[in-house]
Amino acid sequence: MGRIINKLSLKGDRILGIVVIALMLISLLVVYSSTGSLAFRVRGGDTSFYLLKQLFLLVGCYGVILLTQSCHYKYLLSFATFILLASFGFLVLAKVMGATLNDTERWIKIFGISFQPSEFAKLAVIIFCARAIAFEQTEKGCDDNVLLRMLWVVPILFLIFMENFSTSALLGGVCLFMLFVGRLSLKTFSKIIGGLVLLVVLLVAALFIVPEKQLGKVGRLLTVKSRLEAFFVPSKANKDDSYQSDQAKIAVARGGLFKVAPGTSVQRNFLPHPYSDFIFAIIVEEYGLGGAGVVMLLYLIILYRVGVIVRRCTRMFPAMLVTGLGLCIVLQALINMGVCVGLFPVTGQPLPLVSMGGTSLLFTSAAFGMILSVSHTFSEEGEQEAKEKLKVATTEEEI
Repeated sequence: MGRIINKLSLKGDRILGIVVIALMLISLLVVYSSTGSLAFRVRGGDTSFYLLKQLFLLVGCYGVILLTQSCHYKYLLSFATFILLASFGFLVLAKVMGATLNDTERWIKIFGISFQPSEFAKLAVIIFCARAIAFEQTEKGCDDNVLLRMLWVVPILFLIFMENFSTSALLGGVCLFMLFVGRLSLKTFSKIIGGLVLLVVLLVAALFIVPEKQLGKVGRLLTVKSRLEAFFVPSKANKDDSYQSDQAKIAVARGGLFKVAPGTSVQRNFLPHPYSDFIFAIIVEEYGLGGAGVVMLLYLIILYRVGVIVRRCTRMFPAMLVTGLGLCIVLQALINMGVCVGLFPVTGQPLPLVSMGGTSLLFTSAAFGMILSVSHTFSEEGEQEAKEKLKVATTEEEI
């Protein structure tokens, strides 16, 4: 019996494993509450349908974590290029023949299962960038040639940008941080930042100069423009553009400090997708700022434990892999929370491991599994032995 329990436990970092389970339990509570009105509209009042669906998904995601944590990170190193090419193929397929779900495009169906290829692309880009940074390490730092290797991710980011600006910005920011942690020279890093700032300025200028009829023909640029206007110039915003943000703020205002009243949300009846993009607003409304603070603390613990795992790593690839995956999860959570309280423009970022949605849950679970795999490999028991063998890696076998 003990062996069975041991196999079903999350190894590598007990605290991180506890946080993952806590987020899953919170997900069950909030999804059950936030899907009440949806159940009456779609399922004829069967409020238990989405609860059981989410429970089934979370059990499956727990299995994904167990599976990925049992795989050594070197397999990801070997197949990084293939994974990136596969993600590119899925994104192209979604662009050509993608389905429209939840008011967005970017979905494809394979073997009867629908998923967002952008979620898979997140993992692919981070794995590939970690590999590129690891291969370009020298005694002095990361060679500038890493930028040539990372050009492969530009088409991926562009395809994501055409359909989901926030995801491409999030992923691009994570890649930049990985380069900084990977010891890219400050001179080169500063040039990259300067170029990106100029690109963003030109893009924003184009959004307000190019006629809306033309913007509507290019991806979701018109949506990006309307959301920026609603955030920065509310007086000029269309009521439809600010509706989601306004309803989320009402939910936050109703929550107060310590309102522990599960299942009593009113704004779930008005918020579009309160069980995904705006689930944090429902958490604040039903559990108050105290409950919201607990959720925030859990993500901050993830960030801290990721830092601990990175410090244990004695190879560059796993260190960069954990840095990218952990930062992507935490930043996505902070963006979701910031949108709900009005700190950021409206985006479509779900709350990792809490929001309802199979694709996000699946690939977030895979990311946690990879982090736990690295943590288990560089556990405290083997840390001293690994440090004795530390050297600058030059081949795939040494990374």
